[in-house]
Amino acid sequence: MADLTLDTKGLNCPLPILKTKKSMKDVPVGGTIEILATDPAADADFQAFCRTTGHELVESGQDGEVFRFLIRRAK
Repeated sequence: MADLTLDTKGLNCPLPILKTKKSMKDVPVGGTIEILATDPAADADFQAFCRTTGHELVESGQDGEVFRFLIRRAK
């Protein structure tokens, strides 16, 4: 189970990434955040976000129109 769940459904780029970046301060180092999104660009956006920030994309998936990402905070 994630330390924090962030619902960004209905928001388009760059808002899911911006909200995730802001919410990361509420996740302990080594903790996880689950993000729910409907933006079709979310998969590529969160991969790039993790690559540039050093956070780990633990898992990603899709259920219908909802994308789910689990990210582990690195620092």
